[in-house]
Amino acid sequence: MSKLIVNCETGEETLRELNKAEKDQQKIDEAAQATKQAEAAAKATAKAAILDRLGLTADELKTILG
Repeated sequence: MSKLIVNCETGEETLRELNKAEKDQQKIDEAAQATKQAEAAAKATAKAAILDRLGLTADELKTILG
């Protein structure tokens, strides 16, 4: 994997390979993002299940609570 480095003063662009520490950090970041997405999906599924049990749409609930 490569990294693009741009010198804002000169506009010069340099493409270089990631070093081991950067690759390790990227893996950590990707895992954290995947966890965050899975949690968001689980939360959305739980909300949908609650609305379904109540027989309401999201807009109807907003109207009630609004």
